[in-house]
Amino acid sequence: MGHRLSKIYTRTGDDGTTGLGDGSRVAKDSLRVDAYGTIDEMNSHLGLVLAYEIPTNLREALSEIQHLLFDLGGELCIPGTVLIKPEHVEWLEQELDKLNDELPMLKEFILPGGNAPAAACHICRTVCRRAERLMVGLSRGEAVEPASLAFVNRLSDFLFVAARVLARADGGEVLWRGRI
Repeated sequence: MGHRLSKIYTRTGDDGTTGLGDGSRVAKDSLRVDAYGTIDEMNSHLGLVLAYEIPTNLREALSEIQHLLFDLGGELCIPGTVLIKPEHVEWLEQELDKLNDELPMLKEFILPGGNAPAAACHICRTVCRRAERLMVGLSRGEAVEPASLAFVNRLSDFLFVAARVLARADGGEVLWRGRI
C-alpha cells in the first residue's frame, strides 16, 4: 500500500501542476490527468447508482467494477503500471452476458431515463465513453494498456445493459420516437 494522506492540502498544485504516482509532475489539464480524473468521476457516479435499491447481482458487479476502476485510475496515474488485465475484461464480458440474457432483444433506440437508478447508470455510461475517448487520445502519445482500453470499452456496454435492467425493473425503458 502506498502513502496515506494525513494532510489533505499540500499547496503543491497551486501552480497548475499535479504529481503522478511515480513522483513526476504534469499539468493538471494533461490527457493523463483528464483520463484518470474522468475514471474517478465515473466511479463517483457509480456510487450514486449503488445508493439506490438495485438487484443484488447488479450491486455485486457494480461494487467489483468500482474497485477495478480505482485500480484503473492508479494504473493511469502511475505510468508503466499494469493493474487491469485481460481476465478483468473476460469477467466483465461474462457479467454483461448474464445481464443481457435477462432482457428482450433490443428493437428500438433507448433514451436515457426510465427511473432514477437507470438514469444514473446512463450518466455512468456516457462518462465511461468520455473516459475511453481520453484514454485513446492518451494512447497516441503514451503507453496505455490494451486490456485497460478494452475494459473501458466493454464497461460502457455493460452500463448500457445495466441501465436497461434497472429501467425494466421499475417503470420501463423510454423508447425513442423517431422524428426523421
